[in-house]
Amino acid sequence: MRHGKSGRKLGRTSSHKEAMLRNMVTSLIKYERIRTTDTKAKELKKLAEKMITLGKKGGLHARRQALAVIRDKEMVGKLFGELTERYRNRAGGYTRIVKAGYRYGDNAPVSILEFISAEKKKEKTKQKTKTKAKAKAKEKSEE
Repeated sequence: MRHGKSGRKLGRTSSHKEAMLRNMVTSLIKYERIRTTDTKAKELKKLAEKMITLGKKGGLHARRQALAVIRDKEMVGKLFGELTERYRNRAGGYTRIVKAGYRYGDNAPVSILEFISAEKKKEKTKQKTKTKAKAKAKEKSEE
């Protein structure tokens, strides 16, 4: 029985799966968007969210914990610098999985895992306030 054993096996040994996820999270931080199968993306999302949370904690211990997972020191620097600033005021949900169809060779479902950009959210709220202000101005002019 599998009681208490969380996570997907992904058809690999545990060491292979761990190495693959470490490489993938490094690539995700580097390119901020990767294309992979649905199940791998779901597993990777958990790890990527934890890495962003470590970046937000800051501190030497969190940096060493991130270095234990992420393969590239430059990417750890990016995590603790740029990405931390981007998600400083966000309480979670740093990544998104977008379904991208099926792979040609084996018809496996493919997804794109990407970081959510904080700027787009600000732009949308600005647009909403502008449209509300226009609507109020229109109502006043009609009266």
